Amino acid sequence: MTGQFALWAATALIVLAGTYNTTLFLLSRRHIRRVRRPGRQRFYVFLLACLNEEKVLAESLARITSLPADSFVALVIDDASDDRTAEVARAADSSRVWLYQRRLPDARRGKGAALNAGVRHLRAAGLLGHRAPEDVVICVVDADGRLDPHTIQAVDPCFDDPSTGAVQIGVRMYNRHLGLLARLQDMEFVVYGDVFQSARRFLGSVGMGGNGQFMRLSALDTLGGDGPWSDSLTEDLDLGVRLIARGWRNQYCTTAAVSQQAVLDVRRLVRQRSRWFQGHLQSANLVPLILREVATRPALDLLYHLSSPVLILLTSLLPLSFLVAVAGTVLASFQQGRPLVSPMWLLGPYLLSFTAAYVYGFVYAKRERTLGLVRSVLVAHAFILYGYIWFAAGWWGLWRMATGKRTWLKTGRT
Repeated sequence: MTGQFALWAATALIVLAGTYNTTLFLLSRRHIRRVRRPGRQRFYVFLLACLNEEKVLAESLARITSLPADSFVALVIDDASDDRTAEVARAADSSRVWLYQRRLPDARRGKGAALNAGVRHLRAAGLLGHRAPEDVVICVVDADGRLDPHTIQAVDPCFDDPSTGAVQIGVRMYNRHLGLLARLQDMEFVVYGDVFQSARRFLGSVGMGGNGQFMRLSALDTLGGDGPWSDSLTEDLDLGVRLIARGWRNQYCTTAAVSQQAVLDVRRLVRQRSRWFQGHLQSANLVPLILREVATRPALDLLYHLSSPVLILLTSLLPLSFLVAVAGTVLASFQQGRPLVSPMWLLGPYLLSFTAAYVYGFVYAKRERTLGLVRSVLVAHAFILYGYIWFAAGWWGLWRMATGKRTWLKTGRT
């Protein structure tokens, strides 16, 4: 009886998630037409918080400095690196790349602290000149981030709307051709952007990601405190929610992306996702702010999004429940001397588990045209199984939370 209840409960969660995902997929198919308004030229500052990033930083800076735009600069925040990170930054185009070095014991306190220090340095050193905060756009780029050449041209029209506080662009994996694991991470980010983020433009709940997030400086100034970024392990999620609560509008740009390095080792990937999961758990403290300050429609979506850790842990019971049910049926079949179910009995679990693969394959094929629709759908079947890594990451993140571990599990580069 307990096993059947767990099975039905987990099935109900999957149906609920499926209904939500279908609704967002339909919303994501709608298009937003933007009309360019004449306005003042904006100044873009790309912040790169770096801790031992010599392996990937040079290529990222080369991409940034070659952007076909006039008014921009990159600030490399060296967070007391042990390697040649600072030397790589100094070797770049000095007219486009500035270096700010932090020292211990103030350094190495997390990404949020490094970004806050970078913004304070911009002001204290007078690097922004006399520019108005509403005309300065801060962009967070990971050290391995490679921006599309047209990124500024794609993002800039979003800031013509004075209510726009932040814009998130898409994320891809530049090494997605190096095996199935890298391909699945690329599909993960494409689906998240093209379905969930695109739909949230109409709900008013677009979230910020750790890579490729653009924020108006005047919007960041409204967040107060020691700096716009918190010490949460998912400081980007926290920032996006607080901007919405302050009345700003977050937008998602579908026509530009930043490419980053996919993790090629399963253990390192689970380690990375356990940090993200723990950060989501920490974001529970945002619930009172959402209930108090955010309008009903975006609030409902944000609350559902913040509840995802609990839903993931509950859904992790489904595979175990299914195996228990299958084992019981097989045992009963041996006892009866005949099969108790027909092969069609497997159709239900297949449809419940893999129907989304056809939608995800369709969405991914539109971005990765060289792969084709059929191969994309096949990869999407593997993507459904790939989602199980969140179960391992979730329980690991919960254990870290319960044992008081809050250190930043930095993803190593290759």
